[in-house]
Amino acid sequence: MRRETTLRKPGSVSVTWRMVDAANVPLGRLAAEVATVLMGKHRPDYTPHVVSGEAVVVINGKKVALTGRKAEQRMKQRYTEYPGGLKMESYGQVREENPERLIRDAVRRMLPKNRLARVMLKNLHVYEGAEHPHGSHKPATLIVG
Repeated sequence: MRRETTLRKPGSVSVTWRMVDAANVPLGRLAAEVATVLMGKHRPDYTPHVVSGEAVVVINGKKVALTGRKAEQRMKQRYTEYPGGLKMESYGQVREENPERLIRDAVRRMLPKNRLARVMLKNLHVYEGAEHPHGSHKPATLIVG
């Protein structure tokens, strides 16, 4: 019997929605699981050159766990494009002020480094609290453990 590989065509995969509760989940575990779902690697019909993943809603982003002393010791750097414009803040500060940026950057770094990753990242929606406006999509729960 001959084996055949099924390759999906762009636009042939329907988008389904998943919801993740980030409360007390380590940031790295959360980002790895979300990146896998965004890429579609959990599906049997995974095709690398097609966005075959799902849309992911992350709630309780402010309660994501940082193990050890990463909240105080690990620093997030950004540059303002001005001379001497290097800004540094700890992961704990970023989690309090803008948890969406912390989770989005962690997931972005686990996606492939190509144009398709930007499209996949648009399917990620992060919210600080438990409320989100995507209830009409009826997202299925994704367990991260």
